[in-house]
Amino acid sequence: MDMNSKTTTKKTAGFSNPDTPQAFREIAENGTKQAKETYEKMSAATTDAVDLIKNSYSTAFEGIQDYNNKFIEFAHDNINAAFDFAQKVCAVKSPSAFAELSTEYARRQFETLTEQTKQLTAFAQKVTLATAEPLKTGVAKSFNRRS
Repeated sequence: MDMNSKTTTKKTAGFSNPDTPQAFREIAENGTKQAKETYEKMSAATTDAVDLIKNSYSTAFEGIQDYNNKFIEFAHDNINAAFDFAQKVCAVKSPSAFAELSTEYARRQFETLTEQTKQLTAFAQKVTLATAEPLKTGVAKSFNRRS
C-alpha cells in the first residue's frame, strides 16, 4: 500500500464530542475575563495605594517643615534669652548678684526648655498621627472594597 493513498482519521482520545472545541473556547474566555477583572482590580488598588502614599508623604513633609520652623523659633527665643542674660551679667556688680542672676536664668531656661520639649513632642505625635491615619484607613477601605 502506498503511503500517500492512505487516509488517516485522527481520533482525539476521550474527546469524541463535537462541542469540545467550543467548551475549551468558553473556558479560555472565562479565564481571560477573570484575569482581566483581577488585573483591573489590582490596578485600581495599586493606584489607590500610590495616591495614599503620595498624600501621606505630603502630609509628613509639611509636618516636618512645620516642626523645623517651630524648632528654629524656639532656638531663636533661647538665643535671645542667652544674649539678654549676657547683657545682664555685664552689669553685675557683686558675686552674690551674679549667683542670683545665674540661678534665675538657669531656672527660667529649664522651665522654657521643658515647655518647648513638651510642645515639640506633642507636635511630632500630631504629625505622626496625621500621616499614619490616612494610610491605615485607606488600606483598610481598599481591602474591604476589593474583597
